Amino acid sequence: MLTQLTVSNYAIAEHIELQFNKGMTALTGETGAGKSITLDALGLVLGARADATAVREGADRADITAVFDIRRIPEAGQWLEQRDLDEDNDCILRRVIRRDGRSRGYINGQPCTLQDLRELGAMLMDIHSQHQHQSLLKRDTHKRLVDEFADATRLAEEVRQAFQKWQKARKKLDAAHENQDEQHARRELLRYQVEELDRLDISAKELETLEGEQKQLANAETILRHCHEAADCCREGEPSAASLLQQALQQLERLPAAVPELTETRDMLEEARIQLEEAGDNLQRYVDDYDLDPERLQAVEERLSAVYQLARKHNVAPEQLPEHHEKLAEELEQLDGGADSIEQLEADAEQALAGYQRLADQLSAVRREAAVTLDRKITEELQRLSMPGVHFETCLTPTENQRPSADGNESLEFLVSTNSGQSPRPLSRVASGGELSRISLAIQVVVAQTSTIPTLIFDEVDVGIGGAVAEVVGKLLRTLGEEGQILCVTHLPQVASQAHQHLIVSKFTEESHTYSTVEKLATKERVQEVARMLGGVDLTEQTMAHAQEMLDRGQATHH
Repeated sequence: MLTQLTVSNYAIAEHIELQFNKGMTALTGETGAGKSITLDALGLVLGARADATAVREGADRADITAVFDIRRIPEAGQWLEQRDLDEDNDCILRRVIRRDGRSRGYINGQPCTLQDLRELGAMLMDIHSQHQHQSLLKRDTHKRLVDEFADATRLAEEVRQAFQKWQKARKKLDAAHENQDEQHARRELLRYQVEELDRLDISAKELETLEGEQKQLANAETILRHCHEAADCCREGEPSAASLLQQALQQLERLPAAVPELTETRDMLEEARIQLEEAGDNLQRYVDDYDLDPERLQAVEERLSAVYQLARKHNVAPEQLPEHHEKLAEELEQLDGGADSIEQLEADAEQALAGYQRLADQLSAVRREAAVTLDRKITEELQRLSMPGVHFETCLTPTENQRPSADGNESLEFLVSTNSGQSPRPLSRVASGGELSRISLAIQVVVAQTSTIPTLIFDEVDVGIGGAVAEVVGKLLRTLGEEGQILCVTHLPQVASQAHQHLIVSKFTEESHTYSTVEKLATKERVQEVARMLGGVDLTEQTMAHAQEMLDRGQATHH
C-alpha cells in the first residue's frame, strides 16, 4: 500500500508531500491544475521513461520518493530479500532526474536499474489510464488475473518450474544426441585404453618395488665387490678393524695400576669389537648367499619398460598410471550406461514431461472452471456501468502443436464484444479509452478479493458517463477501496463523493512562476469542492446543500 509520496521540483510542482491511507482517494481539481503530476510522478518512480522537461524550471533536478507498506505483498518482500534490499515492512522507491535528462533509481537507498523499478513496481501498484501503464492490454496480465481469481498462482508456478525441469532434461538429451558420434569414438578409445591398462595391471607399490629391485640387479657385481671389501676391513684385512680394536684393549690391560675412570671406555671398546665381528659376519653371509640372476634382471627391466612406455603414451608420470587407469575406467562406465547415457536421458526427459503434463492439465481444468465464473461476473458489472450490450469472454487458446509452455497448456486473452451480435475481439482492438477504463474497473472489482496488487490507480474512469452510472462507478471504486487502496482522478462529483479521502490539485502564479499544489481536504472543504464539481461558478446555498447531500449519501454507503 502506498503510504507517502514526496515530489520536489517536478514539472510545475516545487514541493508536494502527501500521506495516503487505505481505501479510496479521489483526486480532483480544475482542468489544467496539474492532476496528472501526481500520477506521472508515480509512473516515474515505477520506472517510466523521463526527460529533461520533467525538471521544474530553475531547478537542477527533480526528486520523487514513494513509500510503500509491503506487509500484504509477500512477493515484493521475497523479491527484495533475494537482492539483499529488504528493510523491515517499508519499501522506498526513489527517482532522481537531472536537468540533462539522465536519471537514477533507488530501492531502499540502494542504486538500481529502471528495470528493477519496473519489476518491483508491478507488484506494488497498477496504473490504469488511457495513455500509459495499460497492463490490461497485456496477455500476461490476463493470465495473472485468472490464476489469482482461481487461487491457482502456486499451481501456475509449479507448472513453470516443471516446464523448466523438462526443458533442462530435453536440452541435455539433445546435446547427447548431437554428440553421439563423438561419444561413440570416445567410448571405443576408452575401451581400448582401459583394456591395455588392465593387461599391464600395475600398482604404485609394485612400481616402487620393481624400480628398487632393478637398481640392485643392474649393479650386482659392484655391490658384491664393495660388500666383500667391507667384510675384509672388519675381520680379514691387514690390519683389520677387529684386530685394531683388540690391540687397543690389550694396551689398556697392560696399565701398571687400575684406572677406574677408564672402565667405561674399556667396556665401549669391547662392545664395539663384538658388533664389528657381527657386522663382518653379516657382510660375508650376504656375499656368500648372493645369487646373480641375469634372467630376473631382464624380466624386471622388460616390466619397467612396458610401464614407462605406456606412461609416455598416456602423457602421465609412471607413478600416476594407476590413478589414470581408474579415472578412464570410471568415464567408460558412465558412457556405457551411467546417468548420462542416451537411454537414461530419454527416460529422464519422459519423466519430466509427464510431471509437467500432469500439473498443466490440473491448471487447465482450474482455469476453465474459473473463467466461466469470471466472465459472468465481469459481464454483470459492465452492464451496471452502462454497457448493456457488452459480452466479456476469457479465451483459452491451446498452445501451438500442443507443445509444453511455461504458462501451461494454453494462452489466455480477454475478449470483449461491445455490441450484441458482434464477435468478441481483443480489448486493444475494441475498447476506446473510456470503455477500457470501465472494463478495467469491472475486472478489478471482480478480482479484488484475490489480486496480489493492493494499490490501483484509475485515471478518469468516468470519461463519457454521468448521472446514475457515475454514482455506480463511485460505488464500485469505494468497494475496491474497502479491500485495498484506490487512487482515482475524476471530474464527477458522484465519484468524488464516494471517496474515503479527497485530495485537490490547484495551481497559482507567483513572481512569473507557476506552481501546483496538492492538499488533503477536510469535511467542509470537501463540500465546497463537490459543489464546484456540480457546475456552479458561484456556490449557492442550493448547490452547497446538494453537495452536502451527495457527500452524506456517499459516506453512508456500506458494501
